[in-house]
Amino acid sequence: MSGILNMLLSAKPGITAPTAVDYVVVAGGGGGGATRAGGGGAGGYLTATGFAVSAGSAITVTVGGGGVGGNFGANTSPSNGSNSVFSSITSIGGGRGASRQGSTTSSTGGSGGGGGCDNANGAAGTSGQGNAGGNNAGDSSGGGGGGSSSVGGNGPSGNGGSGTTSSYSGSSIAYAGGGGGGGGLSGGGAGTGQAGGGNGGTIGNAGTAATPANRGSGGGGGGDDASGGAGSNGVVIIRYPDTFAAAVSTTGSPSVSVTGGYRIYQWTGNGSITF
Repeated sequence: MSGILNMLLSAKPGITAPTAVDYVVVAGGGGGGATRAGGGGAGGYLTATGFAVSAGSAITVTVGGGGVGGNFGANTSPSNGSNSVFSSITSIGGGRGASRQGSTTSSTGGSGGGGGCDNANGAAGTSGQGNAGGNNAGDSSGGGGGGSSSVGGNGPSGNGGSGTTSSYSGSSIAYAGGGGGGGGLSGGGAGTGQAGGGNGGTIGNAGTAATPANRGSGGGGGGDDASGGAGSNGVVIIRYPDTFAAAVSTTGSPSVSVTGGYRIYQWTGNGSITF
């Protein structure tokens, strides 16, 4: 009798653990450079359906931080964003924009950083995760950082590369856009960030930080004699049909919702999940 009862219970919706999930894993965006500088590249963007999971084992979640912008006054370099991880899936942090402060070149990443006045070429992105940054145009302005869906624009007025829209969170949101390039001596306009990427600064004005948080977008490049903006932190989102049971446990305080026929878990900090 008990065996029959167990079989009936296991067949009910919401009782059994999922065997596969859909995911979006976005790394932290790169920081924008300082002084006629390149925009930061977007963090790597990876998404798929039907990723196999097993019950009873904790799955690690790591959310990458955004890179810092180059600081004009302190003569410091921008930095790449950090990687985000879900199980065996790793998205690469966005590349920093080229910066005259700290004498840094643009850097490869999930998407590459844009070129700046002393280091003209944008850097490459990671295949399947993002795109290259745009090139600088002499003294006029920096190139835009690469985005998950397109390359960064070349200066002058190098716009950030476009991001990618996902509805896995329960809302339609664009992630992983590039930061805009900074304006230069000749008065070149600053580039515009995409999908939350920071805007480049005009002469004497800093590039803006990528916002809102947890989009994995690049910071804006600073205008002449001005600092760059920081990239935004990444995010990890998973979902699966709500006919399966809720997770046995989670860490890292993910937001949890049930909407549109899915159970959705979203992390903005490190954690884990066990089914």
